[in-house]
Amino acid sequence: MSTLSTTYPVVRVVDLWKEYRENGQVVTQALRGASLEVAPGEVVALFGKSGSGKTTLLNMLAGLDRPTRGTVEIDGRNLEDLGEAGRTRLRRSRLSFVFQFFNLLPTLTAFENVYLALELAGKLDPRAAQAALEKVGLEGKEGRYPHELSGGEQQRVAIARAIVKEPALILADEPTGNLDTATGDRILELITERCRESSMALLMVTHTPLACKYADRILQMVDGVVTEDEKCD
Repeated sequence: MSTLSTTYPVVRVVDLWKEYRENGQVVTQALRGASLEVAPGEVVALFGKSGSGKTTLLNMLAGLDRPTRGTVEIDGRNLEDLGEAGRTRLRRSRLSFVFQFFNLLPTLTAFENVYLALELAGKLDPRAAQAALEKVGLEGKEGRYPHELSGGEQQRVAIARAIVKEPALILADEPTGNLDTATGDRILELITERCRESSMALLMVTHTPLACKYADRILQMVDGVVTEDEKCD
């Protein structure tokens, strides 16, 4: 486990609530006072059953949805204060995402998928895209399209795309959920190693106990509330 120190957390969530209403009445409380902090370079695994609020929390951290009440700060900035345009800029420059089903653009090569993240962040540096692919072990496969790559290789492209702009935070939603156990283990080792070496925080929603051996902290979400845990169930 890494030793972490920072003047402020990359993620700071305080008393976050998300209520969904119909006809003025609350029908669902997806988040019920969730609070957490994540430090630079820290790897945090978030476990929870389906419907516990994990996806809602990720959407809040990404600024894709807005809370009923409570505070979300990313990289020291209050998302509510940024406005929609500011949240979009933050996503492009300081946040990255890794998904279960890779979410690569099928008409773009591995290199082009990675370079697109740089373009959206306003960083037109093809050498950085090439270096990111080399860091995940895909040197020589830059010109291949997603359908020409294995599942593990596609997820490596997704990781290269996530790390290429050196974001403050990577949000990963079941990053190994579509991979076999051995490949998933290698992917977790790869992404956590890259995050720690570049002080990128990683918050991954997962169901796999494999994540426990790579995480600095384990969190559990139950009925919209986040708690610290000492072990994986």
